Amino acid sequence: QVRLVESGGGRVQAGGSLRLSCAASGRTFSTYAMGWFRQAPGKEREFVAAIGWSGGSTYYADSVKGRFTISRDNAKSTVYLQMNSLKPEDTADYYCAAGPRTGWNRGLYDYWGQGTQVTVSS
Repeated sequence: QVRLVESGGGRVQAGGSLRLSCAASGRTFSTYAMGWFRQAPGKEREFVAAIGWSGGSTYYADSVKGRFTISRDNAKSTVYLQMNSLKPEDTADYYCAAGPRTGWNRGLYDYWGQGTQVTVSS
C-alpha cells in the first residue's frame, strides 16, 4: 500500500512558477513509477508527466513539455513537479499517482493522492 500526499499548490499569475511535491508513505516508493495528472473543472483527468522508478526516464504531455519538469528523490520518498511559465490553461487540480510502470494512461496507476489546487490568473 502506498499513501500519497500532494502539496505546493496555490495561486500564481501567468508566467509564474510553482513546485508541487508528492510525499509517499511506505518502504517501496523506489520501486514505483510516478505520474502527475491534472483535472480542470468540467474536464477529464489528463496526463501531465511521468518518471520511472530510478528517475532515468521521464515523459511529458505536449502541452507542458519545455515548461514542466518532473523529478524524484527516492531517499525522501518524494516526487516533484516544477512548473514554470504557467498559463491560465494550467489551472486545475493536480494529482500524483504511483504504479508499476510509466505511461499516460490513468489505468496504469494503482495509487492516487487527494490532489492540490493550482490557479493561474491572467
